[in-house]
Amino acid sequence: YRAWRLTGVRVLALDYGVARCGCAVSDPSGTIATPVEPIEKPGTRAGMRRLAQLAEETGAEVVLVGLPVSLSGGDSAQTEEVREFARRLEGALGRGADIRLYDERFTTKLAQAAGGSAAEDSRAAAVLLEEWLTSNGPGGGSVGQ
Repeated sequence: YRAWRLTGVRVLALDYGVARCGCAVSDPSGTIATPVEPIEKPGTRAGMRRLAQLAEETGAEVVLVGLPVSLSGGDSAQTEEVREFARRLEGALGRGADIRLYDERFTTKLAQAAGGSAAEDSRAAAVLLEEWLTSNGPGGGSVGQ
């Protein structure tokens, strides 16, 4: 468990899907989540390399991966697949990568309702990141999980 305030920490959020991974990045103040281009076929070697490149390009110190849980909060059919993706991503990012899993229930529906010009997957990643920043940001206490 590491605790810090998010001011000055850039966070990359990922909404994993087999075909596409939505991506969003925070501003250094930890208050704004901006969708960026999704990564195609994120589970492939090329996809993992592109995700590692994106983390480096954005200066992400934390990578937040949306965890699909059931409505009751338990594991869903996709939960283990995403956990495996996160383990593989940790290998692609290198030792010491700070990867967090975060409940992504309703993020896609909220992204659909909000609309916008960014890809839906990346809008969902932005919703996920906004929720996480709100609960873990400067006014929300320390970072956990």
